Amino acid sequence: MTTTVTPPPALRTPRRRRLRVDERGWLFVAPFAIVFALVFLTPLLYSLYLSFFREQLVGGNTFVGLDNYIRALSDPNFWDGFTRVLLFLLIQVPIMLLLALAAALAIDSARLHAAGFYRIVIFLPYAVPAVVAVLMWGYIYGDRFGLTSNLNDLLGANVVQPFLPQWMMLSIGNIVTWQFVGYNMLIFYSALKTIPNELYEAASIDGAGAWRTIFAIKIPSVRGALVIATIFSIIGSFQLFNEPNILKPLAPNVITTYYTPNMYAYNLSFAGQQYNYAATVAIIMGLITAIIAYVVQLRGARQETR
Repeated sequence: MTTTVTPPPALRTPRRRRLRVDERGWLFVAPFAIVFALVFLTPLLYSLYLSFFREQLVGGNTFVGLDNYIRALSDPNFWDGFTRVLLFLLIQVPIMLLLALAAALAIDSARLHAAGFYRIVIFLPYAVPAVVAVLMWGYIYGDRFGLTSNLNDLLGANVVQPFLPQWMMLSIGNIVTWQFVGYNMLIFYSALKTIPNELYEAASIDGAGAWRTIFAIKIPSVRGALVIATIFSIIGSFQLFNEPNILKPLAPNVITTYYTPNMYAYNLSFAGQQYNYAATVAIIMGLITAIIAYVVQLRGARQETR
C-alpha cells in the first residue's frame, strides 16, 4: 500500500499565472502604429512590390522576378553613384565627427569662456533649412558671382573653382559638414554631461592632467554616442540628395542625373517614368545602408561590453 505525501504549502511549485492582456494599451499604441504603417510600412511594401514588375508596351505591368535586381547590380550608372557616396562617407564622416567631438570637448571644458554662446553658434547652421543652406553655399561657390568670383577677381585668375569635377564632392562635403557638425556636437556634449563627477575627482587625485582625462574618461564615455552619430551619418551619406540636386543647375556638366543613387532613383522615376526600376534601386540602397549600419552598431556594442 502506497501513500502520497503532500508537500507543505511553502514547497509547492507555484502555478504560472496567465498574463492578462489589457486591451486599453492598444488604444495608446494605435495612433503611432497607424501612422507608422501608413508612412513607413506601406510605401516600403509597395516599393518592394514594384521592384518585381516591369512596365512593358505589350502586356503592361508584367512580373519579372529578380530581373530588375540583376539589371541594377550590373548597371554602371548605379555603381558610379554608389562609389561616389561611399568615398564621400569614408572621407567626410570622420572629419565631421572629429570636428564635432573636438567642439564638444572644448565646450565641456571649464577653460572655455562663454561656452553657451559657442554652443549656440556651432549648432545654428543645423537650424538653417537644408535648401536655404545649399542655395547660400551655391551663391558663395559661383565662379561668375558671389564670394568665389570676387576672390578670383582679386587674385587675377580663376584659382578657386569649387564646381570643377575634382572639387565638387569636397564642396558638397563642406556644406554637409557645416550643417551637421553642430548636430553631432550636441549629441557628444549631452553624453559628456552624463559622466559622474566622481570620475573627475578620482582622476584629479591620481594626478591625471587634462589630456589624460580626455582620453581615459571622456572619450570612452561618449563611445555609445559616437556609434549613434556614426550610424546617422552613414544613413545620411547614402541618402545624399539635396545638395547635388540643388547645385545641379550651377554645374550641369559635372553633376549628372546618376551622381548619387538617390538622384538616380529620383530621375528614373520622375523623368524617365521607370517606377519599377527606380523602386529596385531604392530597395538595394536601403538594404546596403541597413547592413552597414547594423555592422557598425554591432561593432560598437561589442566594444561597449569589453
